[in-house]
Order: sequence, then C-alpha cells, then structure tokens
Amino acid sequence: MISDMRERLIVGLDVASTAEAERIVSALGECALVYKIGYQLAYAGGLPLVRELSQEGKRVFLDLKLLDIPNTVAKGVEAALDLGAAMLTIHAYPHAMRAAVEAAKGSDLTLLGVTVLTALDDADLTEAGYGLSVEDLVAKRAAQAREIGMGGLVASAVEAGALREIVGPDMAIVTPGIRPMGSAAGDQKRVVTPADAISNGASHLVVARPIVAASDPKAAAEAILTEMAGAAGSAA
Repeated sequence: MISDMRERLIVGLDVASTAEAERIVSALGECALVYKIGYQLAYAGGLPLVRELSQEGKRVFLDLKLLDIPNTVAKGVEAALDLGAAMLTIHAYPHAMRAAVEAAKGSDLTLLGVTVLTALDDADLTEAGYGLSVEDLVAKRAAQAREIGMGGLVASAVEAGALREIVGPDMAIVTPGIRPMGSAAGDQKRVVTPADAISNGASHLVVARPIVAASDPKAAAEAILTEMAGAAGSAA
C-alpha cells in the first residue's frame, strides 16, 4: 500500500538551486516518484530538470500556473510538452483552460486548473475585488474546468470533498498546503494533514517544506507515505 502512495505523493522541489534539488532527489531515491518544479526552481535554472527527471523514470508536475492570452497559453503548453512534463498548472480562467486543453490534445499531459491559491482566504478575495467567497469561487471554477475538459484541479484539501461532488471520481484533485501533524503552517492559510487530505478525496498531495527542509528527507517522506496509506486503507 505504501508503494502505491508514491504515485500520489508529489515532492515539491521548492529550493533555490538545481544542486539542492538534485541532492534531495538523490536522498529520496525510489521513495519518491513524482516531483514538483515551480517558480523558484524554474527561475534558478531548473527547467532542464524536467527532462532529466522524466528520462530517469520520474514524473514532473510543472507548477507554472499559466495565465495569458490564449495563444501564449497554448505555446506555453506546447513547450511544457517538449520538456516532458507530466502535469501542468493553468490558472482556472475559462479562456486559458480552453487554450491549454486544445494545445494538449492527443498527449498524456494532465492539465490542472488552479482554483484559488491555498494562501488566500475570503478577506484576500474581497481585497482583490472578487464578489465570491473562497468556497463559491472554487466551486465555480471546478465546474468550468470539468466542462472544458481539464484533467484535474489544484485546490485545498479542505475543499476536496465538495469538489468530488462537482467533478466526479475521474478528475485529479491535487492538494498543496499539506502539513503532517506537528508541522508549522508557514504562509498557508488552508492546510490539512496527509491523512485528512486522502480521506477528503484528494488524488495527489503536494508536500514541500516538511520533506525538503527535513534533516532526513527520506525518513520524512516515508512517514508521510505511511500516513497516506493508513488513511487510504481506512477509506477502502
């Protein structure tokens, strides 16, 4: 059961250099099969790691949250495909999702719509000019992503159960903001434990700091995998 969870645990390589990312990948070995590369590492020269990791049999979640005019989004998706990315995030605006789905047609790339960032709450949305609560905006964007044909969503595990009711059993629900029991929340405002995320219906969990900042990243990842497997076993 724990080995099965390796397909569902995404290790966030939120580090400042490719050397540090490579150290973490080496330390984790076969304990981790899926990695996230986001802005920090991408801008530090980490994009070639997408191809390198995929050639080593790993899967890479490229978390660049594309949002632009349709043509630019489409070209970004094509570039991600060329790198060998397995998953790619798009801000869940309908025009951007439509362009991404069209550009990825016929490929195995899983497109993930970012509903509302897990660092935001209702007050943040009000400040930004939205007239909807986090709950309502997440629901609206989830329904649009399903209708447009996206492969999944990125959302807080707090909303995972409600999202399953909207999108059904087949779409991926990728949940950042995961903190094992006893971990600090950091700058996340909507966080849950790995067990709670699995129980709530998340298909994939993104865990960065609790693994990459640990003194023993492999032991930290194994503990999270065990917690995930226990929750999956209880739900079965």
